Amino acid sequence: MASSTRRSFIRTSGLSALALGASGALRNVADAQSSTGTARLVVDSARTVATLDRRVFGSFLEHLGRAIYGGVFEPGSALADAGGFRRDVLSEIRTLNVPIVRYPGGNFVSGYDWLDGVGPSAARPTVLDRAWNSIETNQFGTNEFLSWCRAVGTEPLLGLNFGTGTAEKAAALVEYCNVPSGTKWSDLRRRHGVEAPWNVKRFCLGNEMDGNWQIGHMTALEYGRKAADAARQMRAVDRDLQRVACGSSGPGMATYLEWDRVVLEECYDVVDAISLHRYFGLNSDVVKDDARFLASNLEMERQIEEVAAVCDYVRGRRKSAKRLWLSFDEWNVWYRQTGGNGRREKAPHLLEEVYDLRDALVVGGALNSLVRQANRVKLACLAQLVNVIAPLVTDATRVIRQSIYYPYAWALAYAKGQVLNLVTESQTYEVASIGQVPFIDVAGTIDPATGNTALFILNRDLENARALKVVWHDGAPARVLGADVLTGTNLKAVNTLDAPSTVAPRRLDTPRPASEMTFELPPRSYSVVRLAQ
Repeated sequence: MASSTRRSFIRTSGLSALALGASGALRNVADAQSSTGTARLVVDSARTVATLDRRVFGSFLEHLGRAIYGGVFEPGSALADAGGFRRDVLSEIRTLNVPIVRYPGGNFVSGYDWLDGVGPSAARPTVLDRAWNSIETNQFGTNEFLSWCRAVGTEPLLGLNFGTGTAEKAAALVEYCNVPSGTKWSDLRRRHGVEAPWNVKRFCLGNEMDGNWQIGHMTALEYGRKAADAARQMRAVDRDLQRVACGSSGPGMATYLEWDRVVLEECYDVVDAISLHRYFGLNSDVVKDDARFLASNLEMERQIEEVAAVCDYVRGRRKSAKRLWLSFDEWNVWYRQTGGNGRREKAPHLLEEVYDLRDALVVGGALNSLVRQANRVKLACLAQLVNVIAPLVTDATRVIRQSIYYPYAWALAYAKGQVLNLVTESQTYEVASIGQVPFIDVAGTIDPATGNTALFILNRDLENARALKVVWHDGAPARVLGADVLTGTNLKAVNTLDAPSTVAPRRLDTPRPASEMTFELPPRSYSVVRLAQ
């Protein structure tokens, strides 16, 4: 790696430069680093940040490309069940245990009339999706999505049309989904064959309305007032809802943070959260520099802190007792397949990014950041789930796991309970737009129910293996439950339908349990280590 290194340390979750040593005495972490460059991690199970909400590992399905048709839904296929859902994709998502899925968009939602997607299939209109210039048959709509959610064991996060849609139409959808019977929209649902209410509890109030690419793009003041009206009407239908206001589309926007402030000045009292979006590498030269790209998650963390600060500013101005949480409901690596023109085809191949090892490391870093920020981020969605910038890819007969599947699957399987307030000391390299970036990036959780600890470790060093000494403040773990690593000699290695295991985890060698354990981390790697107390 061409960047210079120096002796330094990173403090995660707000800890001071002094960390608790294994004996319980305070010691300076920076002075403890060995001359060999061994990184050092102090784990104290009594020091935690927050309870991890598993919804931070959610995902996203949009009517875009082959995400729906040919992805999760393919009636007539030999792989489809009676509802038209692809059984192989169902199985993969059940295995992942995805906690929440956002739907139906994305840009698509800003021109979507949810009434087009309900009722008898033969009577549903085929329309032009103006967001992606594609043909939408509406054979998969609200009831199909909610039925699919139950089939895979996930929770829905429904997006609402704030482009061509109205506050009244948003409230009508809540009534359609959640009121048992006896009203216009609940009785319509029952006529559509769904007698019991779906009881959807989380809704997004529009999508990226600050962007001039969005159907119905408006100013922050206009959007804030519309969001407040819709939120009040929705609350009149069902008081037990969580509503996510549409935040800025990202730090690259000229109105970044100012949009969020103005919006929240209008609707703070009637929403529960505000959204954040980020795609690593999109419209950027960052991807040309591997070392720089692997530090992308640190900018994501800064974005979280900045938006949280705006929320707290408005809270202070309004003297409100309520503290908003954050919904990072679109994020992923995305920079290769960026064309969004479906050429007026049905389920065209759009945004089918092929992910390599480097992308998987960036995704692992982002997951670390979401875990570390669990005191504020309560929901997040990897965008998307199948075929479109996704960890899973299908053809007519198969589904495969892309490289980014593995760090995502590890987070879903092993990150549980309380987020540990870790202190990590690591040598660093310099990135002009960020500053000193640690080679070793760690997040961790402890499950109070079992006492099990999981550590998620990114080694950003592209050339060298790195040693990480883990110091257990409250005693040695009883045993290592498992350790896996994703690495390889070629950062550009990918999985394909014909070679689906080119990038796949292998076992990570582990030391015996002790109060100090040193792990050898391969270069350019992401690892998960699980230990029992």
